[in-house]
Amino acid sequence: MVLLYQVLSSLISIYSWALIIYILLSWFPNSRESGFGQFLARICEPYLEPFRKIIPPIGMIDFSPIVAILVLRLATGGLRQLFLWIA
Repeated sequence: MVLLYQVLSSLISIYSWALIIYILLSWFPNSRESGFGQFLARICEPYLEPFRKIIPPIGMIDFSPIVAILVLRLATGGLRQLFLWIA
């Protein structure tokens, strides 16, 4: 069970970093049009889209990715509690 938790926790962490990199790409012109940017868009946008529908941008700042990453961190904590309860 510990191995399963470690794998899931690592995948969530990797996905969180992918989201952060995808967000930072918006600071560089045409970076999201690159192959790497398009790859990140394919894996990040489906997760970010529901948050963007709920949380509108304030001015030029989109706070929905921050909430999305926070939800991933809470999911990691929830997994930890679940696996502690099961074990």
